[in-house]
Amino acid sequence: MIRHTLFAAATVMALGIAAPVMTAPVAMAAPAAQIRNDAEAALTRLYNQDTAARALGRKAKGILVFPEVTKGGVGIGGSYGEGVLYAGGKAVDYYSIGSGSLGLTLGAQSFSQVIMFMTDDALRAFRTSKGWEAGVDGSVVAIKDGAAASADTTTMDEPVVGFMFNQTGLMFDASFGGSKYTRIRR
Repeated sequence: MIRHTLFAAATVMALGIAAPVMTAPVAMAAPAAQIRNDAEAALTRLYNQDTAARALGRKAKGILVFPEVTKGGVGIGGSYGEGVLYAGGKAVDYYSIGSGSLGLTLGAQSFSQVIMFMTDDALRAFRTSKGWEAGVDGSVVAIKDGAAASADTTTMDEPVVGFMFNQTGLMFDASFGGSKYTRIRR
């Protein structure tokens, strides 16, 4: 009896955490102006926290900014967010980020994510894909919160670098791998 009660409680908790993330594409759709405003604020926060990130941003051929990505689950998890791609200092496209996982996932969190495309080839490969997946279509070198200062911006030769920052909540899983980026209309 106790085992069934614990299983039922765990199931309800898992659904309570995972349901908002699984329905996120419908519930979180935002207009272009709001995405741009939120993205600009997130990028400003990153640059204010880390001057090396600002220096990398100046060298980047394109910058993809997700002001808020929500990720959660218990065993079964997922994530979703919407963002904007800047190239030449202008918003050129809008994207969603999504992922699903089965296995070692526990908790819920939200965070901001910035991906910088440091070469024309990396940016072109991203923009021409029909759904770019980190770790499959390209590797993202993750620079942890505050760690960009240790990166040498004059010799950084990685084609794609990424930042996760402004994390809230607690989660046992946070990575770029398995995230799929898809162009959306706004």
